[in-house]
Amino acid sequence: MSVRIEDLPVEVVAGELITRYAEFGDMAIRHATLPAGTDMAPVLQGLPGDRCPSPHWGIVLTGSIDITHADGSQELVSGGELYHWAAGHTGVSKEGVTFIEIGPTAPMRAFSEHAKKLFA
Repeated sequence: MSVRIEDLPVEVVAGELITRYAEFGDMAIRHATLPAGTDMAPVLQGLPGDRCPSPHWGIVLTGSIDITHADGSQELVSGGELYHWAAGHTGVSKEGVTFIEIGPTAPMRAFSEHAKKLFA
């Protein structure tokens, strides 16, 4: 099965912030474009530990994002880099970023449902 990015269902639109999300069996995929200055902390409030509940494997396509992990360690992930973020992370994108992430359906859905309520 394959799907074009622009055919993934839109999850959230808030100005220049656009996410698309779909579930495929036990895994889900998200394509996200976040504008410069995006801080994920406000969106994550109310989730366990006020952090993302899902691990992700993915690739940053353009831009960069600063990730802070639950243990306090930080990393900058830039365009062209593959990544794994364990559950319990948050992020800030100073310059804007576009990335694709894949993770287990249940925790990805938990974030999706939480985010949709905030942006409704």
